[in-house]
Amino acid sequence: MSRTEPTISDELFTRRKVDKSQAERVVRPSISYWQAAWMSLRKNKLAMAGLIVMVLLVVMAIIGPIITPHSVTTQLRTNANQPPSMDHWFGTDSLGRDMFARTWYGARISLFVGFMAALIDCVIGIIYGGVSAYKGGRTDNVMMRIVEVLYGLPYLLVVILLMVVMGPGLFTIIVALTVTGWVGMARIVRGQVLQLKTNEYVLASRTLGGKASHIIRKALLPNAVGAIIVQMTLTVPTAIFAEAFLSFLGLGVQAPFASWGVMAEDALGTLTSGAWWRLFFPAFFISITMFAFNVLGDGLQDALDPKLRR
Repeated sequence: MSRTEPTISDELFTRRKVDKSQAERVVRPSISYWQAAWMSLRKNKLAMAGLIVMVLLVVMAIIGPIITPHSVTTQLRTNANQPPSMDHWFGTDSLGRDMFARTWYGARISLFVGFMAALIDCVIGIIYGGVSAYKGGRTDNVMMRIVEVLYGLPYLLVVILLMVVMGPGLFTIIVALTVTGWVGMARIVRGQVLQLKTNEYVLASRTLGGKASHIIRKALLPNAVGAIIVQMTLTVPTAIFAEAFLSFLGLGVQAPFASWGVMAEDALGTLTSGAWWRLFFPAFFISITMFAFNVLGDGLQDALDPKLRR
């Protein structure tokens, strides 16, 4: 049985008109690197939640002690160890001091220590790692051997020894945290610069007589800023936890100042008396702060690395 092939005629087709003036028109809007990173970060709900929590913590650290009518240092024995109520939102401690005011005053100190330690680590690490990678050769070998020696030292042991020698205090905590804290940033910056310094634009800048400081500042570091920001977001919670740990041991912030570590140490002896709120609130805010910074750091790592963007 034969099969008849369908006849294809010109009437079945419609000629499409092409506007040559629109041939090279860009359909998709052009976006910058930072706009693309922000769009990618907004899709990460967990990272955005961490960013919102971090912003709220900073805002409450600023206005928290102001919006409450109670003072941070006012002692009233008749109000000792009162549970949370409409008058004292987070309860009171053994000296009758308002826990809400002390919690947010402690947030100021804890966040200040965290941000300052991260900032100092960033500055030292960028300079050290950038110079080491750019110079290379013997200079790089010597500088990296120093980094390896410092990296091999127990971090908390070095911090505790410095705290004992220099004496407890806010300035001492920041100095102790940054003595070896910059090592991680230096290694990351070095790795980024080693990858970038062989690119054509760096070679062109060298050929045109660009100075090392100019090339590092204008050509290399701007392209490594993504890794630097991620490392900073992970350094802040580490410094906050280290400060809380040292204050818990009595080597950190001293009375009458308050930090989350000091409050946790004061509340340790009240667990058996039922004053659960005294330990709950500082421990809760330490945990949620570390969680917020860590999930934000993970989100920034995905957003700032083009290879990891979805």
